[in-house]
Amino acid sequence: MGYLTLRSCVEDLRRVGELVECSELVDPYLELAAVQRRLYLEGAPAVLFTNPMNCKFPMLSNLFGTEKRLNFIFRDGIGPMRKAIELGVDPVSLLSGRVNFWSVFSLGLTALSSLYYSFPKRVSRRRSPVFDCRTTLDQLPRLVSWSGDGGAYITLPMVYTEDPNHAGLGKSNLGMYRVQISGNDYLPNLEAGLHYQIHRGIAIHHAAALARGEQLRVNVFIGGAPSMILAAVMPLPGGVSELFFAGVLGRRRVPMCADWGKYAEANLKFPKLNTDSQQREAVVQGRSLTPISTSVYSQADFCICGKLGATIKREGAFGDHLGYYSLEHEFPVLEVESVWHRKDAIFPFTVVGRPPQEDSQLGRFVQNIVREALPAKLSGVTAIHAVDEAGVHPLLLAVGRESYVPLDKKKRAAELHTLAHSILGYGQLSLAKYLFIASRDDDLRLDVFDVGGFLRHILLRVDWRRDVHFVTKTNADTLDYSGYFEGELSRGSKMFVAVSGSPIRELSDSIDVGIPCRNPCVVMSGVLCVEEIFDLGNLRATDFPAGFPLIVIVDNARETASSLRNFLWTTFTKSDPASDVSGVGEFWENKHWGCEGALIINAKRKPHHAPELVELPEIKIRADKIVQKILHR
Repeated sequence: MGYLTLRSCVEDLRRVGELVECSELVDPYLELAAVQRRLYLEGAPAVLFTNPMNCKFPMLSNLFGTEKRLNFIFRDGIGPMRKAIELGVDPVSLLSGRVNFWSVFSLGLTALSSLYYSFPKRVSRRRSPVFDCRTTLDQLPRLVSWSGDGGAYITLPMVYTEDPNHAGLGKSNLGMYRVQISGNDYLPNLEAGLHYQIHRGIAIHHAAALARGEQLRVNVFIGGAPSMILAAVMPLPGGVSELFFAGVLGRRRVPMCADWGKYAEANLKFPKLNTDSQQREAVVQGRSLTPISTSVYSQADFCICGKLGATIKREGAFGDHLGYYSLEHEFPVLEVESVWHRKDAIFPFTVVGRPPQEDSQLGRFVQNIVREALPAKLSGVTAIHAVDEAGVHPLLLAVGRESYVPLDKKKRAAELHTLAHSILGYGQLSLAKYLFIASRDDDLRLDVFDVGGFLRHILLRVDWRRDVHFVTKTNADTLDYSGYFEGELSRGSKMFVAVSGSPIRELSDSIDVGIPCRNPCVVMSGVLCVEEIFDLGNLRATDFPAGFPLIVIVDNARETASSLRNFLWTTFTKSDPASDVSGVGEFWENKHWGCEGALIINAKRKPHHAPELVELPEIKIRADKIVQKILHR
C-alpha cells in the first residue's frame, strides 16, 4: 500500500537508509538550494533539514533524487499500473472513468483495483489534518534558489482548480505551476504570483471563470503523498484529472475534503465582512473564512486558499530548468484568503537550473510511465524522448513506423511527417522546438535514449534538401527566450527532421583538411562546433567536408565540444529554428527551404537571451562545507 502522508514516506525512507537528518543551521536564502544541487549530483539520500534559518518548519530535499529511491517510493503502484497497460487497459480510459467495468474485471484483479483506487474519496473536515493550524505566507519557508530571483518561491506546489462549468473532482486540474510568495509588488500575506503556461488545464479553468464574470477558486497544496506530487507534473490529456492518476500510482484513493466552504459558513461564527478592505484586514488577523473551493486535499502538509481574477502583476525573475532566468513578466495574481498546515507539517522543496537537476530524475520517471501508454494516444509512434540535457522541451527524439508507400524504392519519409505533426500537437509535447524522427524499420535496435547513437543514425541518412521542415511564428515554451527577439512571450518556431531510408554518406570524426571557419572542434562523428564561418553566403557545399553534415556556431567551441551534454544544452537552448538555422547552398523551392551542403545552427548568445544561472562564490564555499558534513556524518 502506498503512502498516505509525506511524513510516513519520510519515516519509511529513514528506515531503509534513504534519508538522513541535518541539524545544521542552513539559510533558505541561496544556501539550501546550493546544497540540494550538490546532493543530487552526489546521488545522496533525501535530507530532512530540521533547523532551517528563520523557519519553524522542517524542510525536505532530494526526495526524488535517484532512480532507486523513486522505484522504492512508488514500488506498490508502478507494477499494477504497468500490468493494467500490458493487459490491454487503455490508461487514459482508466483514469478518465470511461472504461467498461466488465472488461476491466475480465482482465483481472490488478486492473480492477486500479479502477477502484482511481476514484478520489470525499472526507469531512474533521478527518483533514491540513486544517489543524492556520498561518500566513510570511511564516512559510522563504526559499530563494538563485541570486537573481525576484523573491521566495514554492518549488513543489500542487495547484488545484475545478472547471467552473463542471464543478467537482471529475474535471479538476492539479498542476505544478510556480508560486512566488514574496517580492516584486505583491502585497505581503495577501497576494502571490502564479506563473502558469497557456496550454495547461488551469488556463482553461481561469478563462471559463472570467467568461462567467467570476473569480477562479484556487488551492495550492504542498506536501502530502508523493504520488500527488508526481501526478501534478504528469502530462495527462485534457479532461483527465490528475487525482485519478495519483490514486492509481499511490494505491490509495485521494482524500478530498467535501463542502468545506459550506461547513465554514454554517458552523463557524465570524463577523460578516462587507468590504474588500475589511476582508484583507481579516486575512492578516487570521479571521477570514470566505468559502474556499469545495475540494481540499485533506492530507496535504500545507494549503494556500485563494482566488484568481483579472488582476496581473509582474512575476519573476526565476532561475529555471533551462539553465537561464525566466525574466519578469505579467502573470495572474493569487488573492490569498487563508493558509493552513497540519501539526506535523514538512515543507518539501526542489531546485531547478541547468540540467541535470532533481527534476531531471523525475522527468525520466514520468517518461517511462508515459512510454507505456504512447501507442494508444499517438498511433504509429513507438518511442519518444524529451532530452533532459537539452532542457527537455527544446529537443525531442522519436521513432515511428513508415508504411504509407511500402513499394517506394526511394524510401523517403512520408508517414513520419504525419506523426511529427501529431507529436507537435499533443499536450506538453507541443512545446518542443526541435524534433528528429526516424523510421523504426531502418534499424530495429534504434534507441531514443542513446542520444549520440540516435543523432548518428539521423546524420547518416538525412538529406537537408528535403527532410527539414519549419513551423514559424507559433506557440513556444514560456521559459525559452531563444525566439524572444520578436518581443512576444511564448512565441517562436519549430523544426522537425523526418528521416527514412538507407545511409547516404559516411561521417567523419576528425578534420584533415582546411575549412573556412575559426576554431573548428569535433563534437562527435558528423558534428562540428566552430566559432565563426567565413563568408557563409558565398560558400559552396564542397567547401566543407561531406562527413560533417551538421555545423554549430558557438561562442566557445572547445568547451561546447568537450561533452555531448555541453553540446546539447548549448545548441538547442541558444537557438531558434526559424532565425538561427541556415545552410551551405541554401535554397527555396515552392516555399520549401533546403540546403545542398551542411546544415548550420547559430547557437551563439544573442542580446535578447536571458542571463545564464551562476552560483555566487561565497555560496559555493558554504554549500560545499554543509554537503561534506551531510555525506560524512
